[in-house]
Amino acid sequence: MVREKKRKKSQLPVRLNILFFIVFLLFSVLILQLGVVQILNGEEFQEEIDRTIQDTTKIPVPRGKIFDRNQNVVVDNEPVYSITYTPPKGTQADERLEVAESLAELISMDTGLLTERNKKEYWYLKHKEEAESRVSDEEAVDMSNAEYYNAVLEEITEEEISNFSKQEKEVIAIKKELDKAYSLTPQIVKNKDVTAEEYAKVAENLDKLPGINATTDWDREYPYGDTFQSLLGSITTQQQGIPAEDEEYYMTRGYSRNDRVGRSGLEEQYEDVLRGRKEQIQYTTDKSGRLIDTETVVEGQRGKDLVLTIDMEFQKEVDKILQEELLTAIQKHPTANRHMEDALAVVIDPQTGELLAVSGQSYDREDNEFVNTAHKTLYDSHVPGSVVKGATVLAGLDSGVISPGEYIHDSPIKIGTGAPKGSWSNNLGTLDDIGALRRSSNVYMFYIALRMGGEYRYPFPNGSGASFDLNAWQEIRNYFRQFGLGTETGVDYPYESTGLKGENTSRPGIFMDNAIGQYDTYTTMQLAQYVSTIANDGYRVRPHFAKEVREPIPSMEEVGPLYKSINTEVLNRIEMNDSYIDRVQEGFRQVFQSPGGTGYSYFADKSYQPAGKTGTAEYEFYEDGKQIYTENLSLVGYAPYDEPEVAFAVVVPKTGDTSNQHPINHMIGERILDTYFDLKEKRDEEAGE
Repeated sequence: MVREKKRKKSQLPVRLNILFFIVFLLFSVLILQLGVVQILNGEEFQEEIDRTIQDTTKIPVPRGKIFDRNQNVVVDNEPVYSITYTPPKGTQADERLEVAESLAELISMDTGLLTERNKKEYWYLKHKEEAESRVSDEEAVDMSNAEYYNAVLEEITEEEISNFSKQEKEVIAIKKELDKAYSLTPQIVKNKDVTAEEYAKVAENLDKLPGINATTDWDREYPYGDTFQSLLGSITTQQQGIPAEDEEYYMTRGYSRNDRVGRSGLEEQYEDVLRGRKEQIQYTTDKSGRLIDTETVVEGQRGKDLVLTIDMEFQKEVDKILQEELLTAIQKHPTANRHMEDALAVVIDPQTGELLAVSGQSYDREDNEFVNTAHKTLYDSHVPGSVVKGATVLAGLDSGVISPGEYIHDSPIKIGTGAPKGSWSNNLGTLDDIGALRRSSNVYMFYIALRMGGEYRYPFPNGSGASFDLNAWQEIRNYFRQFGLGTETGVDYPYESTGLKGENTSRPGIFMDNAIGQYDTYTTMQLAQYVSTIANDGYRVRPHFAKEVREPIPSMEEVGPLYKSINTEVLNRIEMNDSYIDRVQEGFRQVFQSPGGTGYSYFADKSYQPAGKTGTAEYEFYEDGKQIYTENLSLVGYAPYDEPEVAFAVVVPKTGDTSNQHPINHMIGERILDTYFDLKEKRDEEAGE
């Protein structure tokens, strides 16, 4: 017994030692593991503990300004109070509703554009359990999340959304704007008619309005009112954002969906210049979303400034001339001129292509007011009449169907059983090419057309048929295209019409009409380029609205350093003998300065020595199934004759008929040139020259 006790007693320390050894090993492993964690992986784990999130947001900047050629501000940025919302990541609809409810206590909102869906979405958030109970689990099982949500909204009745208070409607309107916001991208909640009181209230409560900011924004301002505004164009609102159809184009160029962009006109054409560089701010937050730091990584800069070729003082005067002459013509013969409503004019430097004034005025008889429609000089085309005869004569000379100085007797031509076709007077006599322009002979142009079509007999035997080559259509149009007639002028604008080409027909009478400007149609801009090409010795230059691009500076009125100049661009040189162009220039000079010229009585005594061509085109259209006869009046010109510095084109459609006409084309052209040179003289005197 004693031995057994001793044996057991001796075995106990051994077991304890083994146990202690095992415990020692475990502690050793634990200490080793802690060492590994602390020494080898400590930095990595600490980084995880300290992990932060960095996001960059882009803040929109004002667009560049637009100036006229004399550096007068044409389009400016007007600062306005603005309430914006920049949602943190992961913001839910319930959270946006809370913000909307708080904000509605501080600002008013227009509720006129709320939709039924807006109201249902609000009701759903306020009665979520009740709304969702109306769609059974069996119905919902096969639905996507979007389908389920729409099904829930469908169950909300009209009665349930029909009695919202004014305050509730304002909450809905605010939430509607908050829902448009993208993460870390400022969304304007209200930026028009934000009062100073509203601005102050919001600014004082920003700590209670997560994501909301009281800041300043801008709107486009037009110091000259609607003068030239239809060509300046417009920009989208932030609510509209970038156009959906152009989303890919803009998004790949660094835009956000709610950015304002040029929607039309020069704002659209020069979007890349005017847009500016957004300010980029980097936000640092911890894992819980708490903002730790902000840093501006890219300084914002408003868009570059655009300097136009337009002279706004002159532009205003041209607008006024068109309005006054149009109203005079309408009041003089209100019945005969009942369809007259538009007057269009383009004034251009023929040597550089710089557009000095582009005007369109439309008279609204119901409201007894004028509407600025300058865009019609690019969009609308009309049969122009005899102003194109310069191109016809040049086509005849270059093709060899007439010789320089060749005489043709002006007497009516009768082809087959058709009515005789003659000039505006039966007493024009025998004329050469220059005289045909001076007196505006239709018959001379008819012979050019017939000969280009393959009929060379002279004098033309009245009453007989005429052979005709359809290839002549393409031949004469190719000549016209060299002047910009029937093709793009290349003007720096998002859209321009190229006019309308009539159907190629084997009827020689129609081809004869085209030779006197009474078949194909052209825009006023095309006619301005055409007469400029003649004035500029056959060089066709691209017309342009932009003169310079300038760097932005803080000054409210001055332009910054030059960034880029828009140089003269010659599109083509008329491919013919220079002497032919000289003859047409002389014909145009005689139109305005020689007795018998169709513009002589208006321009003969002018010291600035003008040249040009008059035009009248017969025009028929239908109204209420009834054929209406009217005329289009046109005029093109330039001055001075020997060193032209200004050219113009005028088109006035639907002027009635000759017996009831105010000479509106002549009056507009005369007053435009008088105003241009009077203004030039005044400025020279002021400059001490």
